[in-house]
Amino acid sequence: MALFKFRWLRRYVRRNTRPIPMTTAEKWKDRLSLGYMFLAWNAFGVVCYAIYKGKVDWVKYHGIKDEHEHLAPAQRFAKLLNVENATVIKYSGFHKTEEYKLQKQDVDPPHAENTEKSEG
Repeated sequence: MALFKFRWLRRYVRRNTRPIPMTTAEKWKDRLSLGYMFLAWNAFGVVCYAIYKGKVDWVKYHGIKDEHEHLAPAQRFAKLLNVENATVIKYSGFHKTEEYKLQKQDVDPPHAENTEKSEG
């Protein structure tokens, strides 16, 4: 009844292990479920505490900045894929709302070129 049936694994385990009594299996199932419940409750408590202390946005809390934060999504993808000249077409529903060309200098921020020269 499982989503993925690994019959070969089930046969291997059944062949190489001995069966355990039903009472022992139920006892360990109960213990594991209680342990899982305890861990889940503590994880929920940690999340609630983080929300209370204002640490939900950990990037902002630790002061880590995204260097591409100021770029539009099209510019981010162009930079990621190393596309020099791209045409961006925006759609709203089934209608084209905007179309423009994206050049290499639009994708690279001006400060990135200066840092690459100073590093090398």
